[in-house]
Amino acid sequence: MLLADDQQLVRSGFSLILSVETDLEVVGQAANGAEAVALASELRPDIVLMDVQMPVMDGIEATTKIVEADLSKVIILTTFERDDYVFAGLSAGASGFLLKNADAEHLVEAVRTVAGGNALLAPEVTRRVIAEMTSTTRATSRGAGSGDHPPSDIPDAGEVAGAERLAALTPREREVLGLVGRGMSNAEIAQELFLGEATVKTHLSNVFSKLHLRDRVQAVVLAYESGLILAGENGSPPSG
Repeated sequence: MLLADDQQLVRSGFSLILSVETDLEVVGQAANGAEAVALASELRPDIVLMDVQMPVMDGIEATTKIVEADLSKVIILTTFERDDYVFAGLSAGASGFLLKNADAEHLVEAVRTVAGGNALLAPEVTRRVIAEMTSTTRATSRGAGSGDHPPSDIPDAGEVAGAERLAALTPREREVLGLVGRGMSNAEIAQELFLGEATVKTHLSNVFSKLHLRDRVQAVVLAYESGLILAGENGSPPSG
């Protein structure tokens, strides 16, 4: 993996924690976003641990470039539990978000989770993302409409396109996607739908494959963009 942080002490600390794990190896370190992009292109690490606030090029821009070029998966690291960093990082294509004050066990677990092809997005973070997406989308819709019909009732082009994509799913797969969009874990979905967790994983794998989604993060975004998840919904199973 590659470590990108403008503080040498932070990079050294992370390197010390990760290097003692037999299945993990730190192959490079970058002091700014531009270096991170260059080293990711040269070294092709499985994971980049990316700080947000760095000189020359910040971590969000660097993440965008790395993901667009398919150089590596990125975990955003920051000392601030700020929603704008979460939203910007996920929009840039990051596969996870982790606070720098996370303990060593959680740091190692995060790297293994993302390396294994899963997104690192805790349910509480997912729900914050959902709430922000709802408020932003609905506020924009209210300001954009006119006439007798409420603007929020008029689907935009993104919703229409997203709904067309969902046509490829079975009713059960739509249910699973809806619950992922609400921030539920596989275990919670299994309990909600009275299914085995292995069955939920199979449905979710089918959803990712049919809709060409990279991970749960993209699934959350699509669930909102398609109108599958609506403002004010807080965990009840989707209908239809």
